[in-house]
Amino acid sequence: MKNKFDLIIFDWDGTLVNSIDWITICLQQAAGQCGITVPEDQAAKNVIGLSLNQAMQNLFPGIDPATQAQLVAYYSQHYNSKKISPNDLFPGVYDMLVQLKQSGYQLAVATGKSRAGLQKALEGTGTEALFCVTRCADETASKPDPRMLHEILQHTNTAKERSLMVGDSVHDLQMALNAPMSAIGVSCGANSAELLQQYNPLLCLQQSTELLNII
Repeated sequence: MKNKFDLIIFDWDGTLVNSIDWITICLQQAAGQCGITVPEDQAAKNVIGLSLNQAMQNLFPGIDPATQAQLVAYYSQHYNSKKISPNDLFPGVYDMLVQLKQSGYQLAVATGKSRAGLQKALEGTGTEALFCVTRCADETASKPDPRMLHEILQHTNTAKERSLMVGDSVHDLQMALNAPMSAIGVSCGANSAELLQQYNPLLCLQQSTELLNII
């Protein structure tokens, strides 16, 4: 797989940042505050990667717009109560990104986070300068729609055949299939390796840092 790609597009939560458990807790707390049945852990994890509004619709089918807005507000309040720092990155991720960039790869982020949320996370982790472009769900279509991938390809002037998506959720891998684009799954986040394999990734790794061994 050496020299096959020029552009590597990473998901954020669960791929580069160890945030899945915190997002799950925040979703559950928001449901509790709204008096809605609190979802089980895996049910909450299964919507991570979608835009926040889409996640709420999937997790709580049939909710009215007012309740959805309340859920989003409560979730955001809980999530933003935690300050993000470089320690929130999975071990070795910062050094991996630096090494990949120094090796000539263009690096990008495609995330279900809002622009404000990602900007805060980039600044908190000190990674903003490592990415040439980022796309968020509130400025384009939510995963698994491939629009954010197409926008990244256009911005970087990179062919999809020379581009790789790396993500921890089925939404990431389905988005790559929809592009269509090569993808690698990582099992350190929202979904298991067994589930990710169903979306035909090139490989399924335990951690994104294992990329250094194969590209």
